[in-house]
Amino acid sequence: MPGRQSRRSMLAAITALPLTGALSACSENDSASSGSSSTSGTKGKTTITFWSALRGSQEVVDQFNKTHDHIKVAFEQIPSGTSGGYLKLSNAARAGNAPDVATIEYPQVPGYAIDGVARDITDAISDKLKAKLLPQALGLTTFEGRTYSVPLDVEPMVLHYRKDLFDKYGFDVPTTWDEYTDLARAVRRTGGKRRATFFSTDMGLFSGWCWGAGAHWFDTSKGAWNVSLADAPTRRVSRYWQRLIDEDLVYVNPPNSREADAQVGNGLVLTRHSGAWDAGAQMNARPAQKGLWRIAPQPQWDPAKPALGTQGGSTFAITKDSRHPEAAMEFIEWQVSSPDAIKARLSSGASSQYPAVTELIKEGRAAFDRSYYGGQDIYSLFEKEAQKISDGWVWGPRMTATGQVMSDAFARAAAGSGTIESSMRAAQDGTMPDLKALGLKTTQHST
Repeated sequence: MPGRQSRRSMLAAITALPLTGALSACSENDSASSGSSSTSGTKGKTTITFWSALRGSQEVVDQFNKTHDHIKVAFEQIPSGTSGGYLKLSNAARAGNAPDVATIEYPQVPGYAIDGVARDITDAISDKLKAKLLPQALGLTTFEGRTYSVPLDVEPMVLHYRKDLFDKYGFDVPTTWDEYTDLARAVRRTGGKRRATFFSTDMGLFSGWCWGAGAHWFDTSKGAWNVSLADAPTRRVSRYWQRLIDEDLVYVNPPNSREADAQVGNGLVLTRHSGAWDAGAQMNARPAQKGLWRIAPQPQWDPAKPALGTQGGSTFAITKDSRHPEAAMEFIEWQVSSPDAIKARLSSGASSQYPAVTELIKEGRAAFDRSYYGGQDIYSLFEKEAQKISDGWVWGPRMTATGQVMSDAFARAAAGSGTIESSMRAAQDGTMPDLKALGLKTTQHST
């Protein structure tokens, strides 16, 4: 197991080596104390601490503690990342009492690796587990052969559509983005307030669309963090959605807004774009729409060369402060690969999480109530779509800040000040100071 690395050595490693690949409701709060672990567990057990905002984590921990007599996991529920969870983790790491195991979403993995919070676990993760993980998922946590967290799930982008309304108006499910434009115009012609979908002023969906179009916002292939948030594929996606907005074919909403919720709830939106996880969230949020929705592949730019990005997904990291990294890794490996672990997580409520360990798909399929989607086997669809996730996507070192700049610029564009394309250029301009403040060597490209 690698020891703790200094921040300087971590920065040197990240800037010198290229990358190989780049929340739902929480469980009930646990009374376990936070911070680094000790060996003072009951009956000689090694005690490790685990922080997460993921729903079902308490059930997972309970099952682990019930079936493992040498390790005790003390769980603490924390807020979701952008709602305070990441701030809590960063503050704890600065104070030297971060938990043994922390949940980190994919976009934040590079930043926590650079900061030295997520330790190098390359020599701790077993070859057996690596062989079970979807390669695209493992690639997102691996830097030129050095791994910093273990994927739990990976969420390919899919298209949700209202089958009842498609049938009523005679619409076909689009397979290309040109066909999606035709659909959006046809929906607009039906009159009233109906629209094909909404454009969310959030980085999550937009990054997935750009990823699927072949964009590469970040890379380190030349020994520096090369930033290109307005590359040619991103400009193509930007102009596409700008046209739909300009023609009043889609709504524009803040993420998770009341407006978007009302539009979906009132049947004014005929399609939704999201990661696979959102199928379960839709079931929980809108039980009255049972049987009305189906799920299809995302439209493609080139059907002969299908490609997808992701939206959502979480990983587990061992922090620099862990005094029991071997026990922490044993818990992580069990949590991401054991049928008992996913069954425990699924017992907390409806979920369509797509596991990064693909042999667990059968557990998700068995637990999922197909009746909400008219009997559709959505996991078979997810399984096919996951194979389309493009390799080579890299998240930047400060994606929370980058995403905030992007979201703010999108909101201004929605109000008539700027465009989606200019928003991406603003996001790039806003990203560079953070990278330079980290002492990283950087370059910029916009074409």
